[in-house]
Formats: sequence, structure tokens, C-alpha cells
Amino acid sequence: QVQLAESGGGLVQPGGSLRLSCAVSGFTLDRYNIGWFRQAPGKEREGVSCISASEAYTYYAKSLKGRFTTSKDNAKSTVYLQMNSLKPEDTAVYYCRTGCDLQTDSGSYSYTASLGDYWGQGTQVTVSS
Repeated sequence: QVQLAESGGGLVQPGGSLRLSCAVSGFTLDRYNIGWFRQAPGKEREGVSCISASEAYTYYAKSLKGRFTTSKDNAKSTVYLQMNSLKPEDTAVYYCRTGCDLQTDSGSYSYTASLGDYWGQGTQVTVSS
């Protein structure tokens, strides 16, 4: 059974950092790309990042301007999203997904895993003083 579970969210002051984790089960990370998304109150869900199965490629939303980094540990079946220089506008529920869909500096990038479209339950990130 495919499952994704996010953790690591919380309350952080502007300028601070957080690392989110996405623990997966039911499949191996070295076969599929994994994306991070977020949804702020009253806004549409947007793609944040994507990491390829081989880790050779990472993609980021152009709006982030280099503040976020995605990585993974295949042995731990976990994907990470390191978020630095956080701003109040980063406040959102963050999700991981067996798919990617985002606007990068080079254009749009989309990916759908052959095993299906699965989402985690999300983790809340609040950036506030």
C-alpha cells in the first residue's frame, strides 16, 4: 500500500528555517520522482519542488529564488524539503506527492508516477513573529 507522510511543520519566525520530511512506504524512492506542493489559505495548491528518482535532477518553483532545497535518503525512504529565509507568505500546508507540477525558471515541469497519484496528508507551516 502506497503511503506518504509529511512531518516537521510548525511555527517559525520570519527569516528562520524548517526541514520537512516525507516518509514513504509501499514503493522505493529510487524509481519515482517526488514533488513538494503547498497550499496557502484562499489560494490554489502550487508546486514547490521536485527531485528525480536518481537524484540527478532537482526542480524548484521560480518564486522561491533559491531559498528551498529538496533532497532524499533512499535508505530511509524519506524525502526532505529544507526551507531557509522563511517569509510570512510561505505560510501554507505542505504536501508531498508521487508527482510533480511546477513553474521553474526554465519553464513548466510535470511528472506523473506510473504507480499512481498519491499525496500525503500535509503538514502546516506558519511563518509569523
